Amino acid sequence: MEGENHTSLPQFLLLGLSDDPELQSMLFGLFLSMYLITVFGNLLIILAVTSDPHLHTPMYFFLSNLSFTDVCFTSTTILKMLVNLQTQRKDISYPECLTQVFFFIMFCGMDNLLLVIMAFDRFVAICHPLNYQVIMNPHFCRLLVLVSWLIVFCDAMLHILLMVRLTFSMGTEIPHFFCELAQVLQVASSDTLLNAICLYLSSALFGIFPATGILYSYCQILSSLMKMSSTASKHKAFSTCGSHLCVVSLFYGTALGVYLSSAVSSSAHKSMVASVMYTVVNPLLNPFIYSLRNQDMKGALGRLLSRAIAFPQN
Repeated sequence: MEGENHTSLPQFLLLGLSDDPELQSMLFGLFLSMYLITVFGNLLIILAVTSDPHLHTPMYFFLSNLSFTDVCFTSTTILKMLVNLQTQRKDISYPECLTQVFFFIMFCGMDNLLLVIMAFDRFVAICHPLNYQVIMNPHFCRLLVLVSWLIVFCDAMLHILLMVRLTFSMGTEIPHFFCELAQVLQVASSDTLLNAICLYLSSALFGIFPATGILYSYCQILSSLMKMSSTASKHKAFSTCGSHLCVVSLFYGTALGVYLSSAVSSSAHKSMVASVMYTVVNPLLNPFIYSLRNQDMKGALGRLLSRAIAFPQN
């Protein structure tokens, strides 16, 4: 098929997880349920943090931002897939694909940076407790989040500006359930060397530096815990890190799984299944991890539920 320039607005075809109509109906029900639980769970955490004065601390401020980012992250990929499954169509327009790539890169990067900031927050709280309130003041916390948004916005915009240079054939098939940048570059009709270099550099920067920062923070935390004489103090200090460690393990574990599945296997289906883990399952599990493992959050959710039950009676 003759290549067309992007100015003619080519249509893409997202091949999705299955072509079987019966299986598509089952997948629609499954992913709709997972999406609704994800949105409800994360919005519940945001509501609990904003409404409970006990949670007006830097750790929960960052957690509410993580919950907001998770809702946006999963909405970027799942909503279009749900529409395609329901209508049994596969098409996505060029502007829609660009938009999906942009927001996917931005929210995925923001998830990553927020996990680093949360590790830094725990590092300051445990290793420098006397200076915690001074260092992690509200202005500095807001600045950290704002700078993170600015970084991921610039990164996503750079990829989009490079992507609009490319040409695609009309009806190009993308072997994925959303417009994932690496998959889109593979089906381009023009040279993608510059895009690939930028993608690898961005992946390295957003992979190596955040992971190194988290590892350094927890090495310092572990060192401080070893110096504590009281077992109760050690347990109390480390209990605040348990939920974050679980979320970090899930995020980097699934991201590594996607990378390895793409590098080791040429099967697009295996890569898609691995992508489901970090685009759908991670945002779904994060609220449960923080609400079940965190006593403060469980207490806040309990108080929120009590107020919700008592409200109709007033």
